[in-house]
Amino acid sequence: MPDDVGHEIADALGTLLRRGTRAQLYARLTGGLGEAVDETTYPVLSGLARTGPCSAADLAGEIGLDRSGVTRRATRLEEAGLLCREPDPDDRRATLLVLSEAGQQAVETTRQRLAAAIEESLASWSPEEARSFARQLHRFVTTGPFTDS
Repeated sequence: MPDDVGHEIADALGTLLRRGTRAQLYARLTGGLGEAVDETTYPVLSGLARTGPCSAADLAGEIGLDRSGVTRRATRLEEAGLLCREPDPDDRRATLLVLSEAGQQAVETTRQRLAAAIEESLASWSPEEARSFARQLHRFVTTGPFTDS
């Protein structure tokens, strides 16, 4: 394997993972979904869709914010009817953040938009190239340096 492959991939990942890159993408995905759904609240919705009901503290670790940041964003989403707070059945003192049906629909819309944007960006690729990229990216993410092991 050429020496520069690791650096080339690291540079591409750096661009992909930059906060500005994510914010720009989130703004594209959330446009027109209501005042409460924007690039700052999107990670809360998306994170809850991945984790299912969880505490603000647990969600904070999942999405890379502090608990108070999650709580503020969750309040905006709750006021818009996109999530609710429910008692934690395992701890009466705690509450869980739970997506409402409207919140689930917002997440579904953003996921459809993301898939469409990805497919649009791959339109000039052959179907074989696109499928190979998808397989290799999945392999890299599940076996590469991002795994827990």
